[in-house]
Amino acid sequence: QLQLVESGGGLVQPGGSLRLSCAASGFTLDYYAIAWFRQAPGKEREGVLCISAYGDITNYADFVKGRFTISKDPAKNTAYLQMNSLKPDDTAVYYCARLGVCSEHMRKAEVWGQGTLVTVSS
Repeated sequence: QLQLVESGGGLVQPGGSLRLSCAASGFTLDYYAIAWFRQAPGKEREGVLCISAYGDITNYADFVKGRFTISKDPAKNTAYLQMNSLKPDDTAVYYCARLGVCSEHMRKAEVWGQGTLVTVSS
């Protein structure tokens, strides 16, 4: 069974950090692009970052610059989203998804995780 499972979300104060994990099962994560998306209440889902099978990184949005980074550990079959200097506007459910390449639209994602909630609030 192809599966992605996110973890690491929670409540954090503005300016704080979180690291989200995206654990893959049923397939080798390193053979695919893995992207992070987020969906805030009442808003459409938007792209955050993507890492290709070769380790190339695609930045989907300006809000990422200087604050979020993406990485993966093939030995653990897991991808990560490190988020620093968090702001209340970063509050959202964060999802990881499997793509063929990072340039693909999210509707082409074949596997999605269930999401993990990040709440940035004092």
